[in-house]
This record gives sequence, C-alpha cells and structure tokens, in this order.
Amino acid sequence: MRYLVNNLLSPTDRVESLSGSLDFATMLLSVLLLLVVVSGAQTAYYGIVYTYSAGDIQQDALPTLNSFKLSFSSCEEFDSQLCDGDCSVLDLYVIDESRGEWCQKEYIVNIPDTVLSIFDAGADYLLLSANWTENRNGIVSMATAPLIDLRNRSDINKPNSSPQTTILPLLRVPSNCQRNINLLVSDPDGDTIRCRYAASPECETCTPPSVLSVSPSCTLSFSPTNSSDEGPYAVQLVIEDFPRQTITLTNSSGSQEVKTSSDVISEIPVQFVFRVDPAAPSCTEGLYLPRFLPPTPENGAQISSNVNQILEISISAEATQAVITELLFSGPRNVAKSSSESGNFTLTWTPSAGDEGLSHTFCFVVQA
Repeated sequence: MRYLVNNLLSPTDRVESLSGSLDFATMLLSVLLLLVVVSGAQTAYYGIVYTYSAGDIQQDALPTLNSFKLSFSSCEEFDSQLCDGDCSVLDLYVIDESRGEWCQKEYIVNIPDTVLSIFDAGADYLLLSANWTENRNGIVSMATAPLIDLRNRSDINKPNSSPQTTILPLLRVPSNCQRNINLLVSDPDGDTIRCRYAASPECETCTPPSVLSVSPSCTLSFSPTNSSDEGPYAVQLVIEDFPRQTITLTNSSGSQEVKTSSDVISEIPVQFVFRVDPAAPSCTEGLYLPRFLPPTPENGAQISSNVNQILEISISAEATQAVITELLFSGPRNVAKSSSESGNFTLTWTPSAGDEGLSHTFCFVVQA
C-alpha cells in the first residue's frame, strides 16, 4: 500500500548567468519530434510532468529550462523506445523506478539563450507520443498540448514560468479506503494555480477515471468503491496559472496583450496511473497501510537548501501488521535514496548551480 507526501525545496544561493546561444524553437521542435517517434511502437506509457522555468531577460535573450519527466513500464523500455537504447546524447536522468512496474526519467532541455523574437505570442505545442499502459477508462494514445508563454510580464518584468509540481507514475489505493491526495503545486511568479482534467486537444481520448475526482485546488478524491472497479486508470490533468492582478504581456516587437485574473497564462500536463487495489483489512494508517513517523517532513513542508550543499530528508514509517518494503519517490535529478533499517529511509540531494532560484517538489510514498 502507498501513501503520498509532498515536500517543496527551494535552493536560494545566487549564481552567475549562463552564456551561449541556441534557437529555442528549433530545440523544442526536436524534442517534440523525438517524442513523436515513440508513437509507432507498442509501449507501456505511465505518464508525464512537463514544467518550464524562465530566467531574467539578458539583452534579447532568455535563459529557459524545460523539464520533461516521462515514465514507462521499465527503464530498459524507456531507453529502447525513446532513443533506440542509446540515450548518452540526451540530458537524461533516472529519477526512480519500481521494479516490474515503472521507471521515471527526466529529460532536461536547458536553453542558455532563448531568442525572444520567436515568441510573438503564446506558444501552444502539441505532443503526441506513446501508447498508455492498460487502463480501465480506455485511454490508448498519449497526447498533451502544453501552453507556453514567454512574453515579458509587466508585474515581474520577466517572462512567465509555469507551475511547478511532480508526481509518482503510479498511485495506489485500497478499494475500501477513503483517500484525499493533495497535489503540491507552487508557482515561481506567485500566480493562482488551478487543476482540472484535460479536454480535447489536450488528450486524444479524454474520459476521466470514474473513481477519481479533481478539484480546482488540486485535490484528488477517492471514495470507497466496489471490487468491480478495481484496476488501473489513466489520469490526464492540466495545471494552469492565472495572474493575481491585471498584467500586460509584451513581446520583442512591443506588441502587448492584457491578462486579467480570469485569463490563463500557461498550461502544463500532469499524467499518471491511478490503481485501485483489492480491499485492505483495515484503513487505519499504521496497521496495514504505512503511517509516517517523525522526523518525516509534514505534507507541504518547505525547506531551503543552498547550492552545492548536501540536503538530507529523513523518512520513517511503520505498519505493524505488514512489512515495509521500499520507498518510492519523484523529485529533481541526482537524488539518491538509501535505507538503514525497516521503515527508515533517507533522500540525499545536492542542488547544483542550475537549480539556483528554482523550486523543486519531492513526492514520496512508502510501500508495505
């Protein structure tokens, strides 16, 4: 059984700006074409979390970091489908894997100098890729349509960054246990964040899971159900950001557009598998379902970390009527996990210069 906890980490040290040049339009297109190649294969896709972060404008250039967290049924399949088994040429990092179930990797596209003139308006790119793993709500082909807008904002005098979040490729709940899962989302620009199910063209088949509801405040709610509803479901979410006040977006040629608090700025896809397992003997945490113990950080805790300084997150859990087997997590690249004894784990991470000024979300579960 698994239980969800999130944790927000914010590196704070300052670092000098990057230099160099690259046409972002060409780079992003190559990423999308790379994903499209996967669509012809019989894959077992488990989800994606796409986010982007924009730095400060430097003359006519803009440092931009794009993160694609993709998940397939195994790391071997991931490499085989994405890059024919040789991923050495890609900026690709293993996040974590659950043997025999899923593997999540992050593909980083770090653009030191994005040419601003190509963003004369909000950019809407369509991603079409792999086939979903088997699911009860009949979702076959993966599709997303993230909305990216890098025009200069009048309120912060820099371009927009998308909401930041992460999630495990597979969330599991017993069919007889009520569960509310609060997705931890943050916005670097302080915008209002809302969650919803994807709608065409953000998905090819958009049938939401019948056993799960999502609120605008990003809470996933599951109520006890019948054994006939057990099994995996494909979840296709969209997370949006809205300015808290009226702002003006200006492109490189000086053209402007006004956005009110009712107007969306960016939209990012968050997709994963939600599995309803057979009923547990008890829904009380700490018996068959793991219960977190101190010093595990509270859900939503915010921790500041400095560049090039080691951060350790200690996690402890118990299940008196079951055996705790492993910790699974999703977070930034280069996180190491270890265990000392039953129910005690440590996540270790050292923020690099590229993490300066960014917020990263940790999502972890303990399985028993």
